[in-house]
Amino acid sequence: MDPRRALPSVDRLLKAEGAAPLLAAFGHEALVEALREVLAEVRAKVQQGEPVPSEAAMLERAATRLARWHTPRPRPVINATGVILHTNLGRAPLSSAALEAIRAASAYSDLEFDLEAGERGERQAAVEELLRRLTGAEAALVVNNNAAAVLLALTTLARGRGVLISRGQLIEIGGGFRIPEVMAQSGARLIEVGTTNRTHLRDYEEPLVRGEDIALILRAHHSNFRMIGFVSEVPLMDLVALGERYGIPVMDDLGSGALLDTAAFGLAHEPMVQESVAAGAAVVCFSGDKLLGGPQAGIMVGKREFLARMRRHPLMRALRPDKLTLAGLSATLIHYLKGEATREIPVWRMIATSPLELEARAREWSARLRADGIPVEVRPTLSTVGGGSLPGETLPSVALVLRPPDPEALMATLRRTHPPIIARVQDDAVWFDVRTVLPDQEADFLQGIRQAWRSALIR
Repeated sequence: MDPRRALPSVDRLLKAEGAAPLLAAFGHEALVEALREVLAEVRAKVQQGEPVPSEAAMLERAATRLARWHTPRPRPVINATGVILHTNLGRAPLSSAALEAIRAASAYSDLEFDLEAGERGERQAAVEELLRRLTGAEAALVVNNNAAAVLLALTTLARGRGVLISRGQLIEIGGGFRIPEVMAQSGARLIEVGTTNRTHLRDYEEPLVRGEDIALILRAHHSNFRMIGFVSEVPLMDLVALGERYGIPVMDDLGSGALLDTAAFGLAHEPMVQESVAAGAAVVCFSGDKLLGGPQAGIMVGKREFLARMRRHPLMRALRPDKLTLAGLSATLIHYLKGEATREIPVWRMIATSPLELEARAREWSARLRADGIPVEVRPTLSTVGGGSLPGETLPSVALVLRPPDPEALMATLRRTHPPIIARVQDDAVWFDVRTVLPDQEADFLQGIRQAWRSALIR
């Protein structure tokens, strides 16, 4: 007899014990759809020789599927990896003020309304004023991410004309964003100068001397890799001076967009937006959700005449940010204006936290876990900034370490806690870097470890 004939019908499962709560929670239509999918999967596995699961087991699978369908995404997780700007985990966590600003702006707001004049206003006016004050730029403009900022700038300023860039800066970042491909999409003509490892000022000047049609000199900061050894690049200030002699503007794609000096926190110096503006770059592009510590956005600051042209470009409407992004970005920038970034912006608070503070936190947590019979260790480790920022740079940190029989199984169990906990496996153990666990996640973090460890012991 074909074992598949033993499978229950959807109607039978709907009447089985345990179906009533699912019907009440998710409705008839959704439960039927989930059961049909479960039965299709079970049928295929039974055909391959697996036993027929019980009706209760099939209802449980349907319940898991329904819960997944009805859970909003992205879901909050606890980042215990030690990577501060973890791209897979959403990069920069927002400050409490930014979250409150987003919540408030989700209702009606003065997005494009001037309250003083009682008439239509400019969507980005408030954010532009903050960016001008913080960077010293003449003007500012915000789009939905930095790739969009680069595309808009190249399309507006260099379409059909040449753009000079060092061969050592023809970068690719996450998601397949490549400078040459973006330049081709913009309609600009790529003109490579210098070599991969060494580019000199004369390399940029040669096409200008020849009288080629050049619209822009582009510097792209290689923020997600390092070049060491026999290398040379032209300082931005020298590029600007060259551009001024020939009437060519310079665009600086910074990527990460630091407004604070990373060297003050024991890291290498990351080029700052203010430095690029002071050096005379016509346009400076950077991200909102990396070292700035705000929501995803592409930010451009620089000279008024160039940003005004981009503001009027038809592509700008397709790339403009929504009201929630502007609200979160505004609140984030205000932290810098008030001089409280290292206290209020989670990214900078994590960077600024000392190893002594982290050790005290780790020892307190380990004592509480050990009181529950969990054999946790406290070990020194290294955190990284991540998110395509400061490659190779690390910060001394402290980790809680568990040594279960099967580390990968414990990791899988941790991902099923509420909220999921994302850690790392190292030296056949599970490591939880305390630097990246947010303060308001402490209770959930410790409870999740307890639950996962007990589950591992039961298995």
